[in-house]
Amino acid sequence: MRLFLIVIFVTNIMLGQMPNNITNVDKIYGLSKFWQEVNYNFVFLDKIDKQQWEENYKKAIIEVQQTKDDYEYYRVLQKFCALLKDGHTNVYFPEEIQKNVFTTYFGEYRIVLTNFGGKAIVTRVNLSKKEEIPIGSEIIKVNGLATQDYIDTFVKPYIASSTDYIVEDRSVSTLLKSPIGTTFNITLQLPNGTTKELTLTHSETKEKEIYPPIQKRALITSKWLKNNILYLALNSFQDDKINNLFEEKLPEVYKAKGLIIDIRQNGGGSTKIGLDILKYLTKDSILYGSKSFTRSHIPTFKAWGKWTKAEDTTGNSIAKRNFLAYKDQYYYEFPYQPDTIKLKKKRIAIPTAILTSHKTASAAEDFLIYADQQKHITKIGETTFGSTGQPFIFNLPGGGKARVCTKKDTYPDGREFIGYGIKPDIEVKTSLEQYINNEDPVVEKALEVLIKGK
Repeated sequence: MRLFLIVIFVTNIMLGQMPNNITNVDKIYGLSKFWQEVNYNFVFLDKIDKQQWEENYKKAIIEVQQTKDDYEYYRVLQKFCALLKDGHTNVYFPEEIQKNVFTTYFGEYRIVLTNFGGKAIVTRVNLSKKEEIPIGSEIIKVNGLATQDYIDTFVKPYIASSTDYIVEDRSVSTLLKSPIGTTFNITLQLPNGTTKELTLTHSETKEKEIYPPIQKRALITSKWLKNNILYLALNSFQDDKINNLFEEKLPEVYKAKGLIIDIRQNGGGSTKIGLDILKYLTKDSILYGSKSFTRSHIPTFKAWGKWTKAEDTTGNSIAKRNFLAYKDQYYYEFPYQPDTIKLKKKRIAIPTAILTSHKTASAAEDFLIYADQQKHITKIGETTFGSTGQPFIFNLPGGGKARVCTKKDTYPDGREFIGYGIKPDIEVKTSLEQYINNEDPVVEKALEVLIKGK
């Protein structure tokens, strides 16, 4: 049965009419290019099983030559990349392929999925289908397999992430991601307990209206809440326009008795942008950001290290250096200097809640590190994405790209958060029932904390 389903899956991929332009020579070259850049530049190389990595590389050499088109080739690369378990190390489809790969569009249906408690829950549909597929319905089978079994076989192995919970989230949100023409037979369990069978084929959905409606997310949004508490959502640090927009909000900030800073949808951008905002929200003259490291590759040290034993390193810094170089564990620590705050405008330090989620990532996590020692700030919500760094980006055959993380960041005291996420002071998760009822328990908890002063 499982083999039959795999054959169906591959056949359906072919219906997407993907390009088939990459030669076998270039397929091997592209794989080897990625393998080479990982070996030379990946900052977390010491955390992977080297023997398994090499065995999978040899296996992938055979697999890429057996791929039927460029889409299948890139899927092999993505699966190989996912072995590294890093959120800043990825393989990206060429644009020609990406535009023909759909996630939520199925012609007359549009279905958006979200992970709630390990279940694939329908959280949005096109407006005309909201009665047929009620919000809160669960996909319990895909192509005859239990949803989790399908995820474990066809989805999870291709997701590159530093944290298991992000793999789980993305496994659900991309559960049905495939090329145009791919058909899925799914079984839904509706909120009333009945089941419904659907056959879905990826094609463009022309109906624009979606339920619940998606609110366009501006760089910054604000509103007054009870007890003179100001809510500010900082939705991205990608565009430095947010700094000017924040400064325009300062007259309101100065009037507030408490602040809620929402970075639950902030996937990062520039660390400096976040710092330029945070400096208004503390009276400290010095803020401590993350420490950074990268691999230091000096070939001669590595050559000497091959003949160095662990016991030779005791009390011998040169032997230790060579030994670490051979093990790919010799690092350069960037000179560390805390940031001195010089600001002519008024600064405040009032009770503040910063809201976090699994989507709080990269530079938004750096923002939290700067805020870590601020006693007037409380983090509320979910553990963050758990990945940041400086990727090295390079081209792959057929127009795709890849990136490899070259920089490791930690708290100033050396605590690690990459691969773990930054934990909130108070954990609050939104339940499915609260989502359906349009409730926001994270904001409610923040209000409670700020009003009670706890």
